[in-house]
Amino acid sequence: MARVRYGPRSEEEIRAARGGGAVLPDIWSTGVVAIWETDPDVVAQVLPPPLKPAARPLVRANISRVDLFGHPLGAGSVAVAAQHGDADGWYPLVMPMTTERALIGGREVFGEPKKLGQVEVERDGLLVNARLVRHGIAFVEINGAVSGPLPLLGETERTDFYFKFLPAVDGDGLEDDPALVHCTRRERVRRLEAVSGQVVLRESVFDPVADLVVRHLVRITIGEKTSHQSGRVAERVSAQALLPYIHQRYDDVQQITDAPPKEPR
Repeated sequence: MARVRYGPRSEEEIRAARGGGAVLPDIWSTGVVAIWETDPDVVAQVLPPPLKPAARPLVRANISRVDLFGHPLGAGSVAVAAQHGDADGWYPLVMPMTTERALIGGREVFGEPKKLGQVEVERDGLLVNARLVRHGIAFVEINGAVSGPLPLLGETERTDFYFKFLPAVDGDGLEDDPALVHCTRRERVRRLEAVSGQVVLRESVFDPVADLVVRHLVRITIGEKTSHQSGRVAERVSAQALLPYIHQRYDDVQQITDAPPKEPR
């Protein structure tokens, strides 16, 4: 009998898949990163409890082109600085990805707020242009000119905070109390340059990062890096406390309240 491809995989195949994932080589990306200060009240409003604003109201936009074994993909994020207890990190509001594989990997494992979108990084000599585009709107654009090399810092560590949850089957809230995940990325950079330029935030009802107004541009860089990430559940949080913020994850918040048709009486 011919094998049915939707049928179960053998234990040997499952072990091989796990083993293959454990020995992935370094994956390098070219990314443009901009950090700026915005209004403290804006940061405070977008952070679900128990996250708290960091000491500085910083916003970080990362727009990268990743070389994934000959299959390039684009990956981006816009995050605000946050604290959870004694941990400093970033809370991403939106993470556009250009492929379904990249989207599913982070969203289902860590709870990352990934959405399909266009991610563009272009360099022509010293000129740099990077954009995050969804629904035809380049809601974040970073452009400028390379102004010089920057020193490499060796391996650095960065933490992102995510809420991992699922909408309830009956359409009433969430299925369970969400997990607050700490995702730690250990990064190595092999090339880093400063960019003199600007950050342009455009109005989008689906990705309203224009609310994170640029009050003071801290820096723009372009670099090549590789990273390894690991996650852990830091704590379970109240579903009721997170409900006012789950619209951040969806283009149409009504989608998560879809429920099965009611039985006729």
